[in-house]
Amino acid sequence: MSTLSQRLSEFGYATGWRLVRRLPRSFGSALFAFGADMAARRGGGGVRQLRANLARVVPQAGEAELDELVRRAMRSYARYWFETFRLPAMDHAAVAKRVTVTGAENIDAALAEGNGAVMTLPHSGNWDIAGVWLASYAGTFTTVAERLKPESLYRRFVSFRESLGFEIVPLTGDSAAMRLLLRRLRENKVVVLLGDRDLTSSGIPVRFFGEQTHLPPGPARLAATTGAALLPTGCWFTEDGWEIRIHPRIRVTQRAEVPAATQALADVFAGDIAAHPADWHMLQPFWPADSAATALEEAS
Repeated sequence: MSTLSQRLSEFGYATGWRLVRRLPRSFGSALFAFGADMAARRGGGGVRQLRANLARVVPQAGEAELDELVRRAMRSYARYWFETFRLPAMDHAAVAKRVTVTGAENIDAALAEGNGAVMTLPHSGNWDIAGVWLASYAGTFTTVAERLKPESLYRRFVSFRESLGFEIVPLTGDSAAMRLLLRRLRENKVVVLLGDRDLTSSGIPVRFFGEQTHLPPGPARLAATTGAALLPTGCWFTEDGWEIRIHPRIRVTQRAEVPAATQALADVFAGDIAAHPADWHMLQPFWPADSAATALEEAS
C-alpha cells in the first residue's frame, strides 16, 4: 500500500470514529446499508472474492440466491463498521446486556481448572461486541492486533480496543507476543484469538468446506503448551443485537495433537458459518486456489 493510500485509509477511519457516532442511529444504519448495497452491485474485487468464498459455504445456491447472500453479507459487514465507529460512545454495560450467550459455563469450567482459556473465533458478526461482553463477564482479556500501516492507524485501533477493556499485544512476527500470551494463560486469564485467517507461513493444513486451506497454529499450540482450555467461539448478528456461542472444549495436551485440534476448530467454525453465512466477513482469498489465482492476475 502506498504512503498516500495509507494516509487516506487513516483519514477514513478517523473520520468514521469522529462523525458516525453523531449520526442518528436509524439514519446511520440506513446510510451504511445503502453503501453496502451499492458496493454489492458494483462488484469490486473484495465483493467478488466474498462471492467465491460464500459459494463454497453454500454450494447448492443458484446465481440469484448467491446474489442475495452477497448483498446480505455486505450489509452485515457494513453493520460491523457502523457499530465499530459508534462503539466508543455507546454504553458498554447496556451493550453487554443485549448479547445472547450460550456456553458461558465453558469459560467458568476452564478458569476453575486454573490454566486459563483460549477462545478462538472466525471473522464473523461483531467480534468487538463479543469482546465487550467478555470483558463484562470475565474481566480484562488479552488478544493480538495485526501491525497496520501507517503506525498512527495501528495506534488508533489499539486505543479503540483498549478503551473497550481489551489488553492488546502487537503481532510483530517475533516471540514476544507468544511469551506474553503464555504468561497470561499461566496466570489463569483468558486469551482471545481470531482463528480463521492464517497470517503466518506456518499454518496447519485443514479441510474446510471440502477444500484444503490453512488455519493459524497459535490457538491449539497455546492450549497444548499451557493446559488451557481451547474454546471455539462463534458470534453473529441478531435483528437488534448479537449472539455468541461458546462451544465445549477441544482437548489438546501435547504438540502432536495440534493438527487434529486445529481441524476440530475448523469443523466447529464451518458449522457456525454454514448456519450464519451472511455474517462471515471474509473478503480476502481464503483457499490456496484463490490466492494463486489472485497472484496470477496481479502479475499479468
